[in-house]
Amino acid sequence: MKKEDKSTVIDQIAATIGKYSNFYLTDIATLNAADTSTIRRECFKENIKLVVVKNTLFKKALKQAEGDFSQFDVALKGNTAVMFSNNANSPAKLIKSFSKGKDFPKLKAAYVQEGFYIGAENLELLVSLKSKKELIGDIIALLQSPAKNVISALSSGGQTIHGVLKTLADR
Repeated sequence: MKKEDKSTVIDQIAATIGKYSNFYLTDIATLNAADTSTIRRECFKENIKLVVVKNTLFKKALKQAEGDFSQFDVALKGNTAVMFSNNANSPAKLIKSFSKGKDFPKLKAAYVQEGFYIGAENLELLVSLKSKKELIGDIIALLQSPAKNVISALSSGGQTIHGVLKTLADR
């Protein structure tokens, strides 16, 4: 590959890193063609961009991006596929569901919500992370709960008083 081509690829990878807030480094090299097609299809459905990269080019693209990504040097060995996503836990759920009964795809590392997760042992933690939308929903539900309790107490109290007054009026 020519030097100009490499710099173009590095710029494209760096631009992709800038577009997505989370990315997962995986190893999908041992998947057969059918499994690879299946995982690519699932990635498309979940709005995950799956890109197979050369480790040296990806390291150079990380140097262009904002932040210090030197912790990934340990994980950037062997075959690497990168899953880019704006949803924090979608790639982790996909990896977990796809790898049931298999050793692959294997999680090498992840950059999620400005945190570094190195190693496959972090997969369960990454699956349990909540997305921004889920957290906002939880906060709204918590804020609505006290108001709902007050309204239901007032309305049930009104029913009770109405029942008592009706009974007294009937006598």
